[in-house]
Amino acid sequence: MLKLVHDNNMLEIITNDQLFKASDYMPIILKYQNGAAIRIADVAEVTESVADLRNAGLSNGKPSVLLVIFKQPGANIITTVDQVKSLLPFLKSSIPQAIDLTVMIDRTTTIRSSLHDIEITLLLAICLVIGVVYISLSNARAALIPSVAVPLSLLGTFSIMYLCGYSLNNLSLMALTIATGFVVDDAVVVLENISRHIENGMKPFVAAMQGTKEVAFTVLSMSTSLIAVFIPILLMGGIVGRLFREFAVTLSLAILVSLVVSLTVTPMMCAIVLKPENKNSAPGFLQRQTIHLQNFYHKTLLWSLEHQVLMLALTIIAVILTIYLFITVPKGFFPQQDTGRITAALQTDQDMSFQLIEQRFKTIVSKVMQDPAVENVVGFVGGNSGGNSGSMYISLKPLDQRQVNADIVINRLRQELAKISGITLYMQSSQELVIGGRQGTAQFQYTLSASTLPELKLWGDRVIERLSKIHGIVDINSDQRDKGLQVLVKIDYDTAARFGITTKQIDTVLYNAFGQKEVSTLYTAMNQYYIIMEVAPRYWQRPETLQDIYVTSSTGNQVPLSAFAKFVESKTLLAVNHQGQFPSSTLSFNLLPGFSLGDVVNKVEQVVKTMHLPAGVQASFQGTAQAFQTSLASEPYLIITALLAVYIVLGILYESLIHPVTILSTLPSASVGALLALFLTGTDLTIIALIGIILLIGIVKKNAIMMIDFALHLKRSANMSAEDAIYQAAILRFRPIMMTTMAALCSALTLALGTGVGFELRRPLGISIIGGLILSQALTLYTTPVIYLAFERYSVWYTHKINKITASWRRLCTQN
Repeated sequence: MLKLVHDNNMLEIITNDQLFKASDYMPIILKYQNGAAIRIADVAEVTESVADLRNAGLSNGKPSVLLVIFKQPGANIITTVDQVKSLLPFLKSSIPQAIDLTVMIDRTTTIRSSLHDIEITLLLAICLVIGVVYISLSNARAALIPSVAVPLSLLGTFSIMYLCGYSLNNLSLMALTIATGFVVDDAVVVLENISRHIENGMKPFVAAMQGTKEVAFTVLSMSTSLIAVFIPILLMGGIVGRLFREFAVTLSLAILVSLVVSLTVTPMMCAIVLKPENKNSAPGFLQRQTIHLQNFYHKTLLWSLEHQVLMLALTIIAVILTIYLFITVPKGFFPQQDTGRITAALQTDQDMSFQLIEQRFKTIVSKVMQDPAVENVVGFVGGNSGGNSGSMYISLKPLDQRQVNADIVINRLRQELAKISGITLYMQSSQELVIGGRQGTAQFQYTLSASTLPELKLWGDRVIERLSKIHGIVDINSDQRDKGLQVLVKIDYDTAARFGITTKQIDTVLYNAFGQKEVSTLYTAMNQYYIIMEVAPRYWQRPETLQDIYVTSSTGNQVPLSAFAKFVESKTLLAVNHQGQFPSSTLSFNLLPGFSLGDVVNKVEQVVKTMHLPAGVQASFQGTAQAFQTSLASEPYLIITALLAVYIVLGILYESLIHPVTILSTLPSASVGALLALFLTGTDLTIIALIGIILLIGIVKKNAIMMIDFALHLKRSANMSAEDAIYQAAILRFRPIMMTTMAALCSALTLALGTGVGFELRRPLGISIIGGLILSQALTLYTTPVIYLAFERYSVWYTHKINKITASWRRLCTQN
């Protein structure tokens, strides 16, 4: 800092060397020629503009700057957006009134709606479960008990979730909705057993103690084996495992809390709330229907025990059908959601000028805005995304206003925009769950890599031509950018040397003219602005301008560039992508509605296999499609691991190798029901549907546990035969089995029939559980007793055989 002292004062010295406006540059003198000053205003225009002229952004057709805000990892998106919105009034007051600051796309709108809808679904599930208890027991006092047990179990789960740092999101709320049917199971088993004792004349307190003691081990077996089902999900690796870990933990916590509630709070309430009913009173309508249903089961159970071979055959058929349907049912990754947002990638002809790109871009924005389902459109072309590409974000109106889903809107726009030549908009519906890190212009990617660029181009063009003929694939395109145009400035070095011109001078002149060169920076109190120099736009819009470029020689003379250089136009590579160390080309594609990812992936692999790619060309799926293949390969192991975990837990609890097999024999019918339901409703076997099938392993085995556990108890305590024990167990456990199944069915029904925002993600879970429960309930009530008796006969035969061998061995040893 310069300072000057005058008498007793200190003065700072400053100059007016800082320029603060574009107009301040106009009078600057560049040089004097023939005694006259040549100023910047004489040879150039100085305007306030943007740093990159080859960049355009539009918001609903108006020029705009798009600001995309991302939350930090671990931050709550709802809280973050609320805080951002709270700052908007302050930001608006800080900018000129001519500038409009508007939120164009808010992702939390659909998140909030989805959370609200699933909260309503959760409340509805609770009400339905309580209604099931009332209908089954025909007792308002009895229905009061689960109305306390269910909310209490969920509140306990919320508390532990809070301590674990979990949040309420689509997956955790979906888990809680399903848990509504789970957490009531334990309470229902305890409640029903206590109610049965009270109906038989026992006092409520004694009935509560006796009834809880009888089913405590049953409830423990049901809960621990159900938690064992989630062990494979907890141990899943990759992004999918991380996504569903919170889902599995939430369900496990809910089951543990419900176990504690059912063995403590439920018996206490039964002892206080339940009262003996007047046996002389006539049964009501619901009671009569329950009695009729029980009588029907008595008769049909006797028939099934008389035709045991047929029941065993049905079980074997169910196993075969499960394998067949698992192979043939269409496979998917995650359900396609309608989030009300469409993400689009824009590509133009690679040799198209930016001026024409901007015109076509405005036309596309205008066409999209004319669609009646569209609310807002923002997008940009050029800039860092490259001169021949851009991005667009389309926000749709709420579903109740547009009455059509996002896929229909995309197909409608695709047909309309196909009329615009030289530019293509590749659209896909934004998804809440996105797996796979490979970016592309469409949802799925297939990548070719080769050792040489000519080989990559040759086979890349052939593969994209063949894949475009596959029915179901749409919007297929490649990221190969090999069709650009270039002008080669071919310098005659000898001639240039005679003029005293170096290649560095030539490069500097060309960069100054066409490179949007930053020559200085203008600083203000709050911002800084780059001073960009280049020729006027009318000069860089035609290649003939090169004829007008002059280079200053060593003698100070202006020499035309054309005097020592020739200009040759040719094709060029605009970019070369790599995978690993090899050049690659990624083909991106979308699927038409109604086509499964699994079928299309198989067709792509078959087509590429018939093309016999050379050894130097490698092809593989990437991104979401690759993650789908990985998850599909691991699905059988996931199911087998879940079965093995349940078998081990049941084996430890029952100290038997046979009884766990009897209990798990209920699973084939559940799997058949789930897969049939998916097939009949046209739903793909996605990760969500697979989670539903895994949950079925835990749900349907409860029926068998209640039967087998009580049958074993009768054999030990009442010295009954296996036939009498399993018959009595099936009859006495029919009502709690029906109650627990209906409770789980009602909780799944709310997911399957939901129509709110994000219902597409939850529906496969509900469909698979409903289908599995209905078929398994119809079969296992009859097949489980038969399988139990078959294993009992085998156990008797095996014991007799072992005893016979042992006796023979002892006699042999005695003789020796």
